[in-house]
Amino acid sequence: MHWLERDHPPPHFHAIYGDQRAVINIETLEEMEGRLPRRAKVHVLEWADEHRAELLENWELCAKKQQPQKIPPLE
Repeated sequence: MHWLERDHPPPHFHAIYGDQRAVINIETLEEMEGRLPRRAKVHVLEWADEHRAELLENWELCAKKQQPQKIPPLE
C-alpha cells in the first residue's frame, strides 16, 4: 500500500492482476473502480477480509505520510 496525492476516503487499496486493476473499499470489500478476473478477485477479497484491521491501520499510516506495515500474503 502506498499513498498517492490523489487518494481520498473511503479507505481503499489498489489491487493489480496482470494488466487489470481494481480499487477495493477496505470497509465493504466492494470494487469501487476497475475489475479483476473472478478467480483473482476471490483471492484478493479473501486476503483483504483476513487482514482488514491491518489494511485500515496502514491506510491511517499512509494518510499521515508514514511507512505502512507489511501484511503477509494469502496462504
